[in-house]
Amino acid sequence: MEILTHDMEKEDRAALTNETGHAPNRADGGGARRYAGEDEGRLPAEITAPPKLPPATPRRALMFIGVVLLVLVAAGVATMLVRLHDSHVLADETEQNAIPTVSVVHPTAEKPDEELVLPGSLQAYIESPIYARTNGYLLRWYKDIGSRIKKGELLADIDTPEVDQELMQARAARQQVVAAMDLAKINADRYQALRKTDSVSQQEADTQSSGYEQAMANLAAADANVKRLEELEGFKHVYAPFDGVLTRRTVDPGALINAGVAGAAGKELFDVARTDPLRVYVAVPQAYAPAIHPGLEAVVTLQEFPGQKFTATVARTADAIDQTTRTLLTEVDVPNRDGKLLPGSFGEVHFRPNVNGSKLTIPVNAMLFRREGPQVAVVGSDGKVQLRRISIGRDYGTTLEIVGGVDVNDRVIVNPSDSIEDGQKVKVAPEGQEGRHS
Repeated sequence: MEILTHDMEKEDRAALTNETGHAPNRADGGGARRYAGEDEGRLPAEITAPPKLPPATPRRALMFIGVVLLVLVAAGVATMLVRLHDSHVLADETEQNAIPTVSVVHPTAEKPDEELVLPGSLQAYIESPIYARTNGYLLRWYKDIGSRIKKGELLADIDTPEVDQELMQARAARQQVVAAMDLAKINADRYQALRKTDSVSQQEADTQSSGYEQAMANLAAADANVKRLEELEGFKHVYAPFDGVLTRRTVDPGALINAGVAGAAGKELFDVARTDPLRVYVAVPQAYAPAIHPGLEAVVTLQEFPGQKFTATVARTADAIDQTTRTLLTEVDVPNRDGKLLPGSFGEVHFRPNVNGSKLTIPVNAMLFRREGPQVAVVGSDGKVQLRRISIGRDYGTTLEIVGGVDVNDRVIVNPSDSIEDGQKVKVAPEGQEGRHS
């Protein structure tokens, strides 16, 4: 600034020198410039400084400050709003990412039902284990496994030396009782005759009569003991209880035999089964229960007899639905005159129940196994999960036949998580993509 001011003063001096021919002098404090050698009658030339700008008024300063503050406040509010928006967007994204994505399928409608096929195991109509009723040693057996036997046919003999001796002792004791009873009868008769002549008192006569009655009671007890031992003696011969097949033998000659049943000291000797007819127990789903009744015809097929069908008949039902499996226990009898069918075989029972109703199939991995029973998770129109109980008809391995609980328009979740809950919010994955289950 000093240099600029010095240059301006030089320019002013040069201009004045050109006009008056004299060099200018510095003016006094009044701002006028006077020059040496000027004529007294001539007025000196003056140059006035540029006017100074007046200071700004307080009102304009306040307005300027207010505008600045307003701009700062607006910038702060805008920044806060941007941050709030970003926070809401982040929260929405986090919430959306927390919602599990699931894959769904629609149940597939089946063709109208033509028959009901259920698995079942063939069982003997009557099956009984044979135990010994007396103690001893096995002398010999007469029938082995697979033997066709008739009721009352001898199966084995048991040697019972202890029972034989007990029987002999019991018979000897009975003879003693008989002798004592005869003596008591003689004494009682004699005292009754003496009483008529008043040779003995009534008390003595009654005592002898009572002794005779006691002797008769002792004889009855001895007879019962002898009969018991004779019955045990008779159990040394083991006979077939009914017509059938001997399916098991567990003893050999010389084996110690103890009387009793399973779980006690006894040991099972044989198993005998009646194989004509055979029983087949099947669990009929609740949806078909009204159509199953005694006398309904059925067909039994076995894998080892391809193309062959064995006619059967519903013999009886439990007349009650099992609360655990929701099925009706049904017994089907199959004639087996030629013994072609073997007890214990696995087969399938074919019914024609003539039940009209919609049946659907779903993948087996869509079912939930919980305490409430079989369920599926369905995505509702609001995007929330609905847990529904289902009634299963048949199990096809990879798919299940559903006779109640869902319809063809439902969106059933595939591979639902074990932690999935009723009312839970989910997202449905696009078709052809697997969902993220959580």
